[in-house]
Amino acid sequence: MKIESLEPAKTSIQVIERMVALLDALANYSDPVSLKELSKVSGLHPSTAHRILNDMVITRFVDRVEPGTYRLGMRLLELGNVVKSRLSVREAALDFMRALHKKTQQTINLSVRQGDEIVYIDRAFSERSGMQVVRAIGGRGPLHLTSTGKLFLSVDEPKAIRAYATRTGLAGHNKNSITDLAKLERELSLVRARGYARDNEELELGVRCMAAGIHDDSGKLIAGLSISAPADRLQEEWLEDLTGTAAQISATLGYMPPL
Repeated sequence: MKIESLEPAKTSIQVIERMVALLDALANYSDPVSLKELSKVSGLHPSTAHRILNDMVITRFVDRVEPGTYRLGMRLLELGNVVKSRLSVREAALDFMRALHKKTQQTINLSVRQGDEIVYIDRAFSERSGMQVVRAIGGRGPLHLTSTGKLFLSVDEPKAIRAYATRTGLAGHNKNSITDLAKLERELSLVRARGYARDNEELELGVRCMAAGIHDDSGKLIAGLSISAPADRLQEEWLEDLTGTAAQISATLGYMPPL
């Protein structure tokens, strides 16, 4: 009796696996694909592939362009848009942030841009991180003095960067703060070349940060993920973990880096 009760579930899972194999195969092609090719790529017998494709055509997961050729259907786009509308960057990032904090034992910040400032929207930290300053959720920082802020400035046009400098006066917080436009422009050039940004005690003495960008499915920079640590404890090997984590969050949001 137990074996018989498991058989329908096993069959259902097998059908789902075959559907996914066909969808994955279709995703590899920009043009309509023949049944023969889909059968070959998915490893399914042509009759099995044909039967499942017909069912997915009915449910609009697949479009039949002409007899014997198929492409991904609009239903997938509709469902993708529903998922996108319900998924915030904070929800996408939180588990990844906790994992990164567990590995580094340092404060992990998630920040977004609002005007001429960044706003901290979430963090993962513990008392053991040894941070002199832990930015509260909702706290703000100037773009030019923060690692995440530099990420956002680096994607601005030169004219917008100069306008920012005029509006803010590039006010500094301490002797390490960048308060000169030419120096800021050189710093932003480095950010573009490296793909990440740093704050070397420019916002708070004794605190250093490194940040990597989070992008949405359109490629837009929507947030920054940063590690904050006492200046003498920030380790360069964390940079790979940071950029990898930011890439994972971006992928969760649908971002596909250019080839």
